[in-house]
Amino acid sequence: MAVLASSGHRALFVGGCVRDALLGRPVSDIDISTDAVPERVTQLAEAAGFRAVPTGIDHGTVTVVTRDRAFEITTFRRDIETDGRRAVVAYSRDIADDARRRDFTMNALYAEADGTVLDPLGSGLGDLDNGRILFIDDTEARIREDYLRILRFFRFYAWYGASDQGPDRDALSAISENLAGLESVSSERITHEIMRLLAAPNPAPALAAMAATGTLAKVLPGADPMAIAPLAYLEEANSVAPDSVRRLCALGSADAVTRLRLSRKEEKTLQLLRAGVESLDGPQTLGYKMGRKPATDALLLRAAMTESGVGQKDFAMAALGAEAKFPVKAADLMPEFRGPALGRKLAELEARWIESEFSLTRDALLKD
Repeated sequence: MAVLASSGHRALFVGGCVRDALLGRPVSDIDISTDAVPERVTQLAEAAGFRAVPTGIDHGTVTVVTRDRAFEITTFRRDIETDGRRAVVAYSRDIADDARRRDFTMNALYAEADGTVLDPLGSGLGDLDNGRILFIDDTEARIREDYLRILRFFRFYAWYGASDQGPDRDALSAISENLAGLESVSSERITHEIMRLLAAPNPAPALAAMAATGTLAKVLPGADPMAIAPLAYLEEANSVAPDSVRRLCALGSADAVTRLRLSRKEEKTLQLLRAGVESLDGPQTLGYKMGRKPATDALLLRAAMTESGVGQKDFAMAALGAEAKFPVKAADLMPEFRGPALGRKLAELEARWIESEFSLTRDALLKD
């Protein structure tokens, strides 16, 4: 900020870092907006001993790395044209031009290095204070500039929307009329938005709004939006942090994730949770077979789906099972058993041990 300002350029914090700082929430990425063109940003950064990387040069963005931390610095700009995924931009020296090309009013907030907040469009601060998720100017035009904004709208409503008011009706209407545009959005981008939405404290109202507009069926076919509310209630009641994969499992069948591009780890966890939910095993056995966290997640999912109770005693039993160690080793059964017969005998003894709720000792198991 100092390097840019000392050379006569404007340097402003922008977007999410300003929004979250004003709300007292943790700030992760810090983005900077400037009237300096990318070539000038690169020149000044390198002269100051920083590393400049042209990560989004076509859109005016240079990533500057200082002390191993990266900052995206983007030139004030305005859109010339867009195909619903990528925009052609022109540089500007007017902060209002830059603000108008953003998605929501609460994201069109800027701050000087000294903390002075700027609201070029005049409505961002009020909308942020009141939990209003509003597109800037023409709602339909903003959506058609980038159809991913349909999903961003619901994510922002889940994280920042006021609980005592529903989502903006004009936005819901425009979204319903532009759902076909989601076909042009990559699975990776859709997945990123959905998983972030599901991580909100209570995404149930946002999912219900998605269902009402047809968005949910478009991106998560077969998903049941009503399944999240009881799960979120149980999570809060038991002081369990939200988990996107757990909540994705609650939404429904495997068809619900066909448009998502999950990591291998997420896919394996989802399969494990489904098996745990369908199993008849008790908490301790679940913990032994699945591990502590997956067992806890499965217990929460079961309780939410069956509208039954679950509590700390169940979680403690799952933790106990996760720590349990089967006391019989293969060597204990040799040479009497070998090959496939050895495997079958070990499985038989382990099943008896589990059925005894882990009470049978090694000696008791080997007696038979």
